[in-house]
Amino acid sequence: MLTGSAQTTFSPVAYLKQTARQLLQGCQTKAHDGTVLYTPDGRAHYAALWTRDFAYMVEYAGDLMPAEHIEACIRYLIKGQREDGVVPDRVRPDGVPVYVAGPESNPLGEPNLDNPMFLVFASDAYLKRISPSRRKSIFTEWSPALDKGMEWVPRSAQGLVFNNPEKPHSPYGFTDCIAKTGDLLMESLLYWRACKQMANLHRQYGERRQAEEYLRRARQVEQNLGRLWDEKTGAFLAASVHCRQVDIWGNAYALAIGFPLGKRKAPVQQTLTRRYEDYMWKGQVRHLFQGEYWERLLTPVPRDRYQNGAYWATASGWVMQAIHPVNPQLALRTFEELIADFQQNGVYECVHPEYRQLESYVVSACNPLGAARKLWAR
Repeated sequence: MLTGSAQTTFSPVAYLKQTARQLLQGCQTKAHDGTVLYTPDGRAHYAALWTRDFAYMVEYAGDLMPAEHIEACIRYLIKGQREDGVVPDRVRPDGVPVYVAGPESNPLGEPNLDNPMFLVFASDAYLKRISPSRRKSIFTEWSPALDKGMEWVPRSAQGLVFNNPEKPHSPYGFTDCIAKTGDLLMESLLYWRACKQMANLHRQYGERRQAEEYLRRARQVEQNLGRLWDEKTGAFLAASVHCRQVDIWGNAYALAIGFPLGKRKAPVQQTLTRRYEDYMWKGQVRHLFQGEYWERLLTPVPRDRYQNGAYWATASGWVMQAIHPVNPQLALRTFEELIADFQQNGVYECVHPEYRQLESYVVSACNPLGAARKLWAR
């Protein structure tokens, strides 16, 4: 180590922040109306404004984006909302909204279940950033679209997000190739969180009755998520019908967002810690435990590729937050190994010992940055 005036200190958090800033600058493209769109990557592979990727950017790294860009993108997405409430999966630079995952010529099932919630997340994060004097007018303008989107999301009698096994939707976008059906874990957590945010926004700037309804829906999720609990593993399953498998991302996300797990909190933390080596590689996270693959797919995905066995930085921050209270050293190791891989190999959409897919993937940096700043920024 250098000493004296020549000493330099490497800050992983500062490095990741600068990396995220560069990726956010490199992923921009202009829409037909002049709106600056933020695409998921800097390689023009996903050449559109994708609702969930954009929401992650705003939530975890919104301070690195001009406020006027964020507002314009939210308006661009709302403009593409379908009459029945379906929020676009993405909107192309020519202004055409696309509602279902996959190629437009071969869509993957019905419209994605998660986009209404991500539109709420982006809006909530933006409203927190602007002056209080503008929040009421902006929320009044946007709330009809946000409410309509949330109302569209299919739910079971127990209040959990439900995917019809006979005619499945493409679920959470980072598993949009996977036919998880029945009551769903990750999607219900997203819905719970969006309900809590909408309740708070309506209580401050909208309708109190609507706020109470959102709180009722959130309580339903809290009361019934245990239907997906697997006592043997000490973790939650991804779905109740197809893909009754332990969802690593969903369990970590539940802890990261502060979902009230009650007596199940400790077992989930213990499972994520005890079986760490079964889902983590170079600080990046598999959807399922190593050696397991999704039981039902919406489109063929080879084993150990993409959403069926690769490792993703998208979920690394959630794992760091989930395990930090019980094993801070392991959480820090995750972050350090992730940064080392980024420095050596670049920031990819997903990785595996045998391959890497799509360099310059923006949320691979933004999502862990959000967690790292909470845990280690000084």
